[in-house]
Amino acid sequence: MVNGPGPRFDRPLPGAVGLSHLCPYDWEAADGVRGGSPHLHLVCTEAYVVTGGRGSVQTLSPDGYRDVPLEPGSLAWFTPGTVHRMVQGDGLRVTVLMENSGLPEAGDAVFTFPPEVLADPEAYAEAAALPPGGGPETRAAARRRRDLAVEGYLGLREALVAGDAGPLRRFQRTAARLVRHRVPGWRELWRAGASAAAARTGQRLDALVDEDPAYLADATAYEAAPTAHGGHGMCGHRDEYALPGTTLPYRGE
Repeated sequence: MVNGPGPRFDRPLPGAVGLSHLCPYDWEAADGVRGGSPHLHLVCTEAYVVTGGRGSVQTLSPDGYRDVPLEPGSLAWFTPGTVHRMVQGDGLRVTVLMENSGLPEAGDAVFTFPPEVLADPEAYAEAAALPPGGGPETRAAARRRRDLAVEGYLGLREALVAGDAGPLRRFQRTAARLVRHRVPGWRELWRAGASAAAARTGQRLDALVDEDPAYLADATAYEAAPTAHGGHGMCGHRDEYALPGTTLPYRGE
């Protein structure tokens, strides 16, 4: 193997997925559970690959409430509209794969804040945002955000367990209204990311049919390491990669 500076990274990860590593917050919430901020995505499917420890992910969807155990080797994923809450058990560590990298950072993530906060876009934005940096002020804001999301989440869960999916459906509709104005920007990110990656596959297939694999002359390899450790994400402390096709900090933008 030849060691060297390596090529410039100018391609996203396979399928233009987002990638990060998470350790759920260890902070105890009002219901005695330690973990992250419940939220949903409107466009992106998200997957957890458990690499260490134990815990669970609680989900709310129109088909009910689930508490899915997580242990090394577990794989769990959820489609848009599914409220999810990562729960810390004992040293849980998860690698997160996010469809359509860039969209969550552009606002495709809505916290389960109480209805009165969700009804006011300015109040929502203020509650969702974190100050820059990773010091005590950011930590305190992340915990307040988590607690507020849990407050709204517990009401949704109580109704769903009782057989009433109405509050969850109203939350989904409210979340959609909150992000609707962002869709034009999301389209551009999708076209440059996941859509472009799929188009490249089609171009390669066409080239093979034409017996013209000239694109293989550009074959190369990449490597990377996390560029930030222990940031305050939605679900917990997060290691991030500053590369195309990765998951960068979400601050409520």
